[in-house]
This record gives sequence, structure tokens and C-alpha cells, in this order.
Amino acid sequence: MTGKAWVWTALTIAAVAVASYILFRVLSPTPLPEGILYGSGHIEGTEIRVSAETSGRVLDSRMEEGQPVRAGELLASLDDRELRIRQALTEAELAAIRQGIQARQAQLEVWHHHVDTAASDHERFLKLRQTGAATPQQLAGAEDRLKEAQGQVRFLQAQLAESEARLQAARQNLRLLKLQLEKTQIRAPVDGTLIVKAIEAGELASQGTAIAMLVDLSRLRLRVYISERLIGRVRLGNEARVRIDAFPDRYFEARVSLIDQRAQFTPRDVHLPEERARMVFGIELSLDNSDGFLKPGMPADAWIRWTPDQSWPERLEVPR
Repeated sequence: MTGKAWVWTALTIAAVAVASYILFRVLSPTPLPEGILYGSGHIEGTEIRVSAETSGRVLDSRMEEGQPVRAGELLASLDDRELRIRQALTEAELAAIRQGIQARQAQLEVWHHHVDTAASDHERFLKLRQTGAATPQQLAGAEDRLKEAQGQVRFLQAQLAESEARLQAARQNLRLLKLQLEKTQIRAPVDGTLIVKAIEAGELASQGTAIAMLVDLSRLRLRVYISERLIGRVRLGNEARVRIDAFPDRYFEARVSLIDQRAQFTPRDVHLPEERARMVFGIELSLDNSDGFLKPGMPADAWIRWTPDQSWPERLEVPR
């Protein structure tokens, strides 16, 4: 073989070696910085389903998906005309019962006076009878008048008790109607962001019908998984950084807020640097979303710093 051929052979071997090394470096897993663990998952939030507590047709809807709402803010109004008619009828019934009670109280006062008069007459005729100044018929008449007056008092007292019971029942019925009227005004139970508008004006809402979904974007979390071999390094309160595809050059601050106490098999949609890992522990990261850029459902990468002395590198890479 000529010297020129040897040169070309050597160059070819060198080129193959360089290419193989580059390919090896490209395909090799990117090492994580010392003291840092990696995990990925989807951002989650506590979703609050707002449902109708009474039935009615939606007259007005003030909901827009993506709008922030405050606790107590009106979201939708239901038709309340039937309830208002029932409220007016109950208020009229209450007024009639009160008038009846006042009339019976006046009658009772009169009959109490009759009882006092009849008792005085009976006592007087009883003394006169002892002296022979009154006949038996006069004493019997006085006794009859006393018993009649006492009977009327007991009758009116029973009627008053019944009226008082009806009054209390009507009052409770009115309270119930007012509560049902309040429920026709569907309001946000907590501060949050409206992410789902589930009903439109004109539609019929039944009791329990979902009309909206809220989520508190200031209290989002990211669930990631760490292999069983590495979970002992993680502690509650460990700092973490999170990155999403929408902001590839920005890191969001986070902290470890929950560590599962039981291992599980690796979920199918979870990528781990150690593909051989079969048993993993779930970790929940509480996210700082003061700017509101993070949204539930977004995929995210997370790096957990388990060594406090380890400084954060300028750029964090996803291990392959």
C-alpha cells in the first residue's frame, strides 16, 4: 500500500473515531449537577366545581372563561319569579296569623275578666247559701257561669297555642324561601380564575348542575416522580426550579410540599433519567405563580436542589 493510501486510511479512521465520540456524547445522558435531582410532570390546581343549589332557568350569565373572580362575585342568576310569589303568599299568611293572634289575645283578656267576675259571684253565693240568703238554683247558676268562663279561657288558650305553632311554621317557611331566593344568585365560593363556563343564559339548570369550574392560580402544584434509590435525598421544603415550554428561558421558583409515603410503579407517561427505575415516589412541588403565567395542564420540567450548599447552575438541562 502506498504512503498516500495510508494517509487516507488514517484520516478515515480518525474521522470515524471523532464522529463516534460526538455521537456518543450526543446520545449519552446529560449528567445532572451535583446535589440536584430532575423530574417532570403536569401542572395541577385545585379545581372547584360551582353547581346550582336550586332549579331554574338561567336569566343572566356574567361568566367569561379566563376571568379572575372574587369570593361572593355574582356568576349567574336564575329565574326567581315563582319563589317570589310564594314568598308574598307566605308573608300574607304571616300577617293573617298575627292578626288572629291579636284578636284571640283580646278575647282571652275579656274572658279572664269574666272568670274573675264569675269566681267572685260564686264565692258570694256560696256564703249566702250557708246563711240561707241564696237559693240552690242561684248557687248552681253561679257555678255554671264560672265553669263556662273557665272553659272559654282554656279554649282560647288552645287556639292561641295552635296559632303560635302556625306562626312559627310560617316563619320557618319564609326563611326557607329567602334561602332559596339567595341560591338563585349563584356566586363564586372562593377567589380564583374561571376556567370552564358550563351553562348559557336561557338554559335550564337543575339542582346539582355544574355551571362553572374555578381554579386558584396562585396555589398551583407540580407532581413529579423520583426513583426509589434517590428519594432519601429529598426533604420537605427543598428548593426547586420549574421550566415550561412557553417560557424556555425562565425558571419558576418552587418548594417540595409533599412526599408520598408509599412507592408505586412508574406511571407510563413519566420520563426518568434512570429508565431502569421501576419503583418511584411521588413528590409535590408548590409553585410560585404570582405573575399568573402558569396554567393547569401545562407540562413542566423540575429540578430539585437537595443539597443547600449547591449553587444553581446558569442553565439547567433535561437529562436524556
